[in-house]
Amino acid sequence: MKYAIAAFLAIWSIIPAQLASAAETKSILVFGDSLSDGFMLQRSEAYPALLAQKLDAAGLNFQVTNASAAGGTTQGGLERLPAHLKHRIDILVLELGINDAFRGLPVDQIENNLQRIIDKVKARNPNVRVLIAGMQLPNYAADDYVSAFGKMFAELAAKNGAALVPYLLEGVAGDPLLNLADGIHPNAAGQKILAENVWRVLKPIAREL
Repeated sequence: MKYAIAAFLAIWSIIPAQLASAAETKSILVFGDSLSDGFMLQRSEAYPALLAQKLDAAGLNFQVTNASAAGGTTQGGLERLPAHLKHRIDILVLELGINDAFRGLPVDQIENNLQRIIDKVKARNPNVRVLIAGMQLPNYAADDYVSAFGKMFAELAAKNGAALVPYLLEGVAGDPLLNLADGIHPNAAGQKILAENVWRVLKPIAREL
């Protein structure tokens, strides 16, 4: 009898820890511009919300916060970031830079701003996993700026041990059926492809946490 009681108590002592672990919700911060914000769409149609659905379907307990802003730049991101550092961040999905490039900001300055964002997030969340969503400029002219911008995201990912989506708009850019009338922003169907592009990289990271 005493052995049965001891076994029961041993099992009972484990259950609260298991329940606490199962109940723990981890956090994903999507920090981007209009592409992540879901320009002209419902937030529920933007890829961050679709990622939340995929995480739930996979049985992964994550809260996805879409902290993106239409027209967002890397400098604007630095200014917006402090409010989000008040909360724990387990995974940072960083999607900024293309608006800076459209404004002709030097690539090294764009990269420096992105690095500062990563550094600030890591300072408050030492174990954060970073996923960088890469972008490319339309190949109007295959000049040094276009080339340097395209390479910047991979270099930044390598420098920080971050995961990389090589090109967020892969399979969407240039397709009128997947974009709004402006030819720049994905429509709801395009956002579904963006979600798949990010999910391929995000899923193994989320499973590790």
